[in-house]
Formats: sequence, structure tokens, C-alpha cells
Amino acid sequence: MENQMARPTRSVLYIPGSKARALEKATGLACDAIIFDLEDAVAIDEKLAARALLAKTLREVDYGPRMTIVRVNGLDTEWGRADLLAFAEAIRAGARVDAILIPKVSAPADLDRAGDLIQGVPLWAMMETAQGMLNAGAIAAHPRLEGMVMGTNDLAKELGSRFRPDRLPMQAGLGLCLLAAKAQGKIIIDGVYNAFKDDEGLAQECEQGRDMGFDGKTLIHPAQLEVCNAAFAPSEDEIALAQRQIEAFEAAKAAGQGVAVVDGKIVENLHIVTARQILAKAEAIAAIGS
Repeated sequence: MENQMARPTRSVLYIPGSKARALEKATGLACDAIIFDLEDAVAIDEKLAARALLAKTLREVDYGPRMTIVRVNGLDTEWGRADLLAFAEAIRAGARVDAILIPKVSAPADLDRAGDLIQGVPLWAMMETAQGMLNAGAIAAHPRLEGMVMGTNDLAKELGSRFRPDRLPMQAGLGLCLLAAKAQGKIIIDGVYNAFKDDEGLAQECEQGRDMGFDGKTLIHPAQLEVCNAAFAPSEDEIALAQRQIEAFEAAKAAGQGVAVVDGKIVENLHIVTARQILAKAEAIAAIGS
């Protein structure tokens, strides 16, 4: 099943819901999506104020083409239920919320409980527990689910794994979630890169995630946007190749042939599906101007 989401999700930036200045500055950042965070990025004594501030902001501020995603607190906390009810009311009052991100989703029942409290908006799932990895297929198949976000820091903590540049300890979990998301045509976003001043390391991890098939990457700092956007956008060479493949295949079809040859390689219909996806993504990125 193909991912049906037309808008780009190359760069998905976390913004603390408690920081008014950061919420204001986000309107001018070159990110494809924003996760307005009420969970990890907000101190306990700021939870209630952050909820009210974010609900008000999303009623009043225009974030343009950027997807607006609210990460609520978990339903196992004292704030989770109230977060969901507050944003259900905020949406009815005109707040623009494109999705609600549920933390630590370990089974479809976690989405059921959240979905019962907020209607009319897609759900996204943080994939950050060992149980979640094992239940990824069932989670991805949930009818309310639109996207999955890898929570690699929490997963590493639960696994007791060490950091490695090749992310070897993460590969099983990343792969399970990728397979689940792609099977169901859902968006899937890679986890964060913590060293926000290390552009080289970020670029390497972005390239790895792009090679694996992720639709984009979550980011913790605006300084990471340029590297991430470049990595997850089709390159000029990829666009040119896609155009040549389509042209050659159409010419072959017109001549009654089922395959074409481009640069010494066979081009079949499956390659044309990918080529058209590349061009569509490039057009969508161009349309938002970043």
C-alpha cells in the first residue's frame, strides 16, 4: 500500500508547548511539521500553563503549510486525559490541530483509549517501547492512525543499549516499525539526533534513515533543519533520472514493449511507480517553498 500523504514530512521539529517565544518563532522556520510538545519538553510545574498556552496559540496563530501535531501526556499520567479533552474543545473552538501524537504506544488499545476522548483528528503514535516494537503491525493497522514516530531515546533506555553511529541496537525496532507503517500506507518518522551541533553526524544518520525508507526525521533544534531537509528531499540527480525513466518507459510502451532501458538498467512498471513518487515529492516540496 502506498503512502497517501501528499504533504512533505522531511523535517519534524519538536517545540516545547510551554515556551511562548519558541511558539512564535516556529511560524518562520523551514520545517515541514511541528510537534508541539506537552510531554517530555515541559516541566511538571508548567504542565497546566503549557496546555492553556498551546491551545490558545493554535487558535490564534497561523503556521502556514507546516503540519501541526500536538504531543499530549500519556493517559497513565495525571495530565493525559485532561490534555486530550482540552484539545478536543480547542479544535471545536477553531484551533488548527492536524494530528494528536500519543506517547509510548505499546498496543492498539492505547490508541483506542485516546481516540475515545478526542474525535475528528488523526492520531499518531510514539513508537518507543519494546512492546510497541513487537505490536507494530497491529498499531499501524489501527483505523485512526495516520503516522508513527520513532522514540529512539526512550527505546534505548528500555533496551539498555549503547549509542553507536550505525545504530545497530536500533535496527530491529526501526525495521519492524518501518515494515508495519509501509504495509499500511502510514507516515513514519525517524527518531532524533541528540548532538544538535554535529552536522556531519546528523547528515550520516539522516542518510541512513532515508536509505531505510523513513519519510523524515524528528529534530530537537532549528539548526538541524537545513541538513535534514536536504537529506530527505529528492536530489537533482534523482529527479532527472526519474524523468528519464518515465520518458523511456512511455516510449517503450508506445512501441509495444513492456520494459525500457535507462543507463544500462532495466526499467519496469515498478520503477515508474517510484519515479512518479519522487517527482510528486519534489513538486510538493517546491509548492511549500523550502
